[in-house]
Amino acid sequence: MIIRRHLLLAPGLLAMPALAQGAFPNRPVRLVVAFPAGGPTDVLARVIGERMAVDLGQPVVIENRGGANGNIAAEAVSKMDADGYNLLYNTSSIAISRALYKRLAYDVLRDLAPVALTAAAPSLMVVNPGLPVRNATEFAAWAKANSGKISYSSGGVGNASHLQAFMVMKHIGAEAVHVPYRGTAAALTDVAAGNVQFMSDALNTALPLARGGQVRAIAVTTGRRSAQLPEVPTMAESGLMPADFDSGIWQGIMAPARTPPEVVARLNQAVNAALREPGVAARVDQMGAWPTGGSPADYKRYLDAEIALWARIVPETGASEE
Repeated sequence: MIIRRHLLLAPGLLAMPALAQGAFPNRPVRLVVAFPAGGPTDVLARVIGERMAVDLGQPVVIENRGGANGNIAAEAVSKMDADGYNLLYNTSSIAISRALYKRLAYDVLRDLAPVALTAAAPSLMVVNPGLPVRNATEFAAWAKANSGKISYSSGGVGNASHLQAFMVMKHIGAEAVHVPYRGTAAALTDVAAGNVQFMSDALNTALPLARGGQVRAIAVTTGRRSAQLPEVPTMAESGLMPADFDSGIWQGIMAPARTPPEVVARLNQAVNAALREPGVAARVDQMGAWPTGGSPADYKRYLDAEIALWARIVPETGASEE
């Protein structure tokens, strides 16, 4: 929620914000995307960046620096000039990485400053359609009855798809073998083939197979249902997780930590203007997500909560990366 406070200012002070806004930006802004070109993160970054450019009056140039779960880009931006012309387009992996990696060359809380949360989307718990499971209640009963004899796939150790499925198994009191893959595409394909029985995957990638009947959707991971699959309950509604459970895939924009607050505020304004534009909102919706927006402080609170969650969960899985 954004709280707007309306203040009465003396006439002489009214020119000050205008002068500050006029000084920035006066050249192109670089938006470093933490994942390769062509993927869903890159697509949304380009859609939002294009509309930000309209508000800023300067081009927003996309630069892809994929690798190491987004950490290559995050480290690079953390060391760039803190002048507002260097930004990071990150995903929820930035909160997981803090708990997953033993050594990181940057600290997200110390070296980066939140600008705005841009979009959030649920993950989708899916099962092989040959299982005797048609809903979350049946899945929980089946998993407990077959505890220790079932398996789930993920996009890699410490990936959100791994951690979400782990949390579900822990909550319902069942054991399952984790089978990590190099990316969720292959992991999802093997659920459809029956080589593994279930997984949690980003809605935009799992949705085509769910609609085509190759996998069966039983629950979404967020606290709200998806408009793309309104008939599929949340994990909290279905009893797979506690009532306050809300774990989606999210994206945001950050700047080097020493970026002046007035510049961060100007960038935040441009992001929120972009997310309010009907064409941008429609594109986000097409990808199974919803625009978020809000203030830098809103994003900071959200990030702190995510970091705290994964700091607790990741050690329980035994997952670790150098």
